[in-house]
Amino acid sequence: MTNDDEMAFEMALIRRAAAVEVLLRRLLDDRALSGEIARPDRLMAAMRHGVLNGGKRLRPFLVMESAAIFSADGEAALRVAAALECVHCYSLIHDDLPAMDDDDLRRGQPTVHMAFDEATAILAGDALLTLAFDIIAGEATVLPAERRAALVLALARAAGAGGMVGGQKLDLEAEQAPPDEAGIIRLQAMKTGALIRFACEAGALIAGAPAEDRERLAEFGSAIGLAFQLADDLLDLTADASQMGKATGKDAAAGKATLVALHGANWARSQLHGLVEQAHALLEPYGDDAQLLKEAAAFVATRTS
Repeated sequence: MTNDDEMAFEMALIRRAAAVEVLLRRLLDDRALSGEIARPDRLMAAMRHGVLNGGKRLRPFLVMESAAIFSADGEAALRVAAALECVHCYSLIHDDLPAMDDDDLRRGQPTVHMAFDEATAILAGDALLTLAFDIIAGEATVLPAERRAALVLALARAAGAGGMVGGQKLDLEAEQAPPDEAGIIRLQAMKTGALIRFACEAGALIAGAPAEDRERLAEFGSAIGLAFQLADDLLDLTADASQMGKATGKDAAAGKATLVALHGANWARSQLHGLVEQAHALLEPYGDDAQLLKEAAAFVATRTS
């Protein structure tokens, strides 16, 4: 990226994150919605702690910028972006639990189970996952019913047993029986890549774009999802906790197999370069409309936290 491109991307990322933050605060209000009975104070506080704690909001950004290619980055796209962030934050809350990765810090703050308790953290994650589908299915997400249904289905597939949750299970199993290279790639495509793939595909679904566009953006999402995980593993090896806002070096300490551990840091950097080129090539048909997505791909590969 040139300096101007980098600045434009950073400003867009901040702008999108701010819009999502405003909506998430509204969605996580204590007041019960129609059809709800009550929203317990401590549960809502834990949900807000797990969601409204900073973060780049990269996945929401990808939703909105993929929709922007088709001039569809309005309120409906914002709501889908917020729904995806609820799923992502639920996964982080559960991932941090003692039975999973057992982390005390997330984004430089106490994790939800440390700030509250384990049971509340589990329930906060459960509630965020459920809320995500409420957001997309609700009439306030002004899209034709068939598009809302398609988004709900795609997100469920990305988040569930055949996607993120399944990948998390494979990751836990990998501590006992390290997978081969193909197994690592499958694990990472599920645990990390599935939600990023959905984020990019969602823009085409929101816009009602042709299947070819949906497939192309999903491929783009797969490429940057792998790049995101490679960069994450590289940072786990080379960065410190203050830089990352969470514990580092845990993969190596746990004996987890990663592509970086298998092939080394120099190989990983070379792969990251190739993945960015692949991602950019997939966006060529969209010309300048996809410029911010191209810059997002470069950011994912070169991020420092």
